Amino acid sequence: MVEVIGVRFRQNGKIYFFNPNDLNIEVGQNVIVETARGIEYGKVVLGRRKIKSEKVISTLKSVIRIATPEDDKINEENKKKSKDAFKICLEKIEKHGLEMKLIDTEYTFDNNKVLFYFTADGRIDFRELVKDLASVFKTRIELRQIGVRDETKIMGGIGICGRSLCCHTHLSEFVPVSIKMAKEQNLSLNPTKISGVCGRLMCCPKHEQETYEYLNKKLPNIGDQVRTSDGLKGEVQRVNVLRQKVKVIVEDENGEKDIHEYKISELHFKPKRKKKNNQTVQDAELKALEELERKEGKSKL
Repeated sequence: MVEVIGVRFRQNGKIYFFNPNDLNIEVGQNVIVETARGIEYGKVVLGRRKIKSEKVISTLKSVIRIATPEDDKINEENKKKSKDAFKICLEKIEKHGLEMKLIDTEYTFDNNKVLFYFTADGRIDFRELVKDLASVFKTRIELRQIGVRDETKIMGGIGICGRSLCCHTHLSEFVPVSIKMAKEQNLSLNPTKISGVCGRLMCCPKHEQETYEYLNKKLPNIGDQVRTSDGLKGEVQRVNVLRQKVKVIVEDENGEKDIHEYKISELHFKPKRKKKNNQTVQDAELKALEELERKEGKSKL
């Protein structure tokens, strides 16, 4: 076990662990730390805690100091310089005729490097652009190509729910999302309806997946034969996962069929079975949609 604190360098960025040493560091304070790309200014978002050594991916580095008013001033100046660098880089991109979209610019705290984040539909030969930028800023230049998810995370926006995007507000890292989750939650498998602002699958299904998995285990599959509490047999026509209700096509003594809705506690049926892939048209469609998502994801990297 090692004692660490969690530091974030962006408002919604990934949390990195550092050794607090003997410093009296509290959540909300700003600190100066050494990272792989140089000296950085970050905010403490996780207080002192002990974690397993296996959770520390790389060598655990120590906090240099708690940020002083002078450090705060330098950080604000770097933000202003980043905005100016953004405008200059846009001009240089247009000058060189490069098909790339500049997303963000960032100075390291010690001004040892300027990072430019951009998106593009393929590989870009920006060697001449780097030389041009280096002659202007007189420091190390790094151009980093990011994906559409990262672009949305940086830029932000409003989702179909009417609220700020999860990735821009509270998600530190992207969670794995699949079309299987949409199917599990009875969502439309139409990619235009389950895709977010970034064009990829929305992160929302991941938030509710555990709940739906738990509730679905209690329900029969559509098409299953069930017996009702009033002694009738029928076939499941539709299930309401959240309300835990099932619509059943039942047949009375006269052979007439009708649809009745029952609570799950009023039905008797065999435990839910998982169907093998490609057994139904829906499963074939699901596989095709997942393949499309995978190909689109590769083309945007």
